[in-house]
Amino acid sequence: MAENKTTILCTRPVNALLIKEAKQQGIAIDIIEFIRTEPIINNELKKQINDLAHQSLTIVFTSMNAVEAVWNRLDNKPLDWKIFCIGTATQKLVAEEFDGKSIVGTADSAAELADAIIAEKNINKVVFFCGDQRRHELPKKLADHKIEVNEVEVYKTFQLNEKIAKKYDGILFFSPSAVESFFTGNKITPQTTLFAIGNTTANTIKKYTKNKIVLSDKHGKDDLLEKAIAHYA
Repeated sequence: MAENKTTILCTRPVNALLIKEAKQQGIAIDIIEFIRTEPIINNELKKQINDLAHQSLTIVFTSMNAVEAVWNRLDNKPLDWKIFCIGTATQKLVAEEFDGKSIVGTADSAAELADAIIAEKNINKVVFFCGDQRRHELPKKLADHKIEVNEVEVYKTFQLNEKIAKKYDGILFFSPSAVESFFTGNKITPQTTLFAIGNTTANTIKKYTKNKIVLSDKHGKDDLLEKAIAHYA
């Protein structure tokens, strides 16, 4: 087994097999979460979601948290939802829970997902299931093109504001919220490479540092770790 010469901080849990694979290549991975998400649980929201399930709607998901929160509130599977969602992990979860045939469009970022919706030409209203700290790109872009956005908050995000003393060769970020939480109380060395799951997360990193940023080729958390392992191996 290789001696651990490279240290990586991963800001959310990832596949344990990948952590083991990294260790065999001399890469030590620490898992420290900087945000916590909780579904909103109340009867009013449950009723709202189930009422929407009986309607013919265009639905938007940009996170797995939103997919899980909606699915767990539903009494019956929606009959006629056409779903646009972020690709890879979120898309996979939508396909598992709602049926892959309901997915009519995907993209790698919220802004690109808005473009896909706009390109359809015949969509004038969407229901956007989101968290309380959702980004502005998608609803703003759609509103600019006269598409009504009914935002339904289904989960909340809390910053954990963990303080770290250890210096890392690389840090993996999976959301803008995690970036903001990390940099609230932490600084990094100029040599630290930052890995981002998408352009929105990368752009948030740029607000705090000029360090090197490596983007994932795919929009999945394990894909980002694989990218980091390959980078150092």
